[in-house]
Amino acid sequence: MVFRFQETRDVSATAESDYQTRRRFLTSLGVGTAGAIATVATVRHWRQPPITAQPPIESFARNNTFSVTRPLTKENRVLRFNNFYEFAADKRSVVRHSRGFRLDPYTLVVDGLVKRPLALGLEDLQAMQLEERVYRFRCVEAWAMTVPWVGIPLASILARVEPTAGAKYVAFESFFDVSQAPRQADQQYPWPYREGLRIEEAMNPLAFIALGMYGRFLQPQNGAPVRIVLPWKYGFKGPKSVVNITLTATRPPSFWHTLQPLEYGFTANVDPAVPHPRWSQSHEIEIGGWGRRRPTLKFNGYGEWVAHLYPRR
Repeated sequence: MVFRFQETRDVSATAESDYQTRRRFLTSLGVGTAGAIATVATVRHWRQPPITAQPPIESFARNNTFSVTRPLTKENRVLRFNNFYEFAADKRSVVRHSRGFRLDPYTLVVDGLVKRPLALGLEDLQAMQLEERVYRFRCVEAWAMTVPWVGIPLASILARVEPTAGAKYVAFESFFDVSQAPRQADQQYPWPYREGLRIEEAMNPLAFIALGMYGRFLQPQNGAPVRIVLPWKYGFKGPKSVVNITLTATRPPSFWHTLQPLEYGFTANVDPAVPHPRWSQSHEIEIGGWGRRRPTLKFNGYGEWVAHLYPRR
């Protein structure tokens, strides 16, 4: 099934109930109190719905080019700690609300300003040369993980479609299916979820299309069947359950930037020196690390790969 763009009206603010949910969570993270640290450290005590294991990915190579010295976040933490607003405003209930989610048959359309548009089924993507990359993951909410993703470089797909000279941006669009995600009926939000990059960013070696993690295919709550991973940017820049990649001449809209442009910039690079309007980005809390705080790294530690994309002016 191919989900196409549907026009929705722009809004200037997050829906009040969801804003308050997020604010309570961010307050627990951002101010650095003992209670806040305990809130994150005790994710393990939440009532946990069952998770059915996804099939293992039979063949992939490990790419150690982008080495990470931090230990992996425990898989169970990553499976149960998710932002996925299509299904829930809080993190712990995403697993329950997305349990039956399916995009089957799945098609990823890559089109726009290209010479050779593509329509790729999930079996086409899975048949490509998959690799595992361990990346640091940094959320704009000031928490962090370390995750082993399995997938393919975004640049490899873009090279196949042969962008034209006029292609300056790459737009991503997630699924739209109110029958599976009833929250998408709320027109206070600019559904479907959309994000975008400059083409130079999308072609960077770090940009990744993930089909799995921890050696298994993605779970619904983690963005199955395909999500975008951009480790030097805040996590909201990496859309989940992507069905369309379009190359354009103009900057595309993006979900959170449309809602709150002063809080969620289009570029959204990790930078400890640039605070969020409501909290500092100088430190981050490691999920599953007993509330451990550590200094935030500029570009999330990937400056050698991406700093040249953002010369000082």
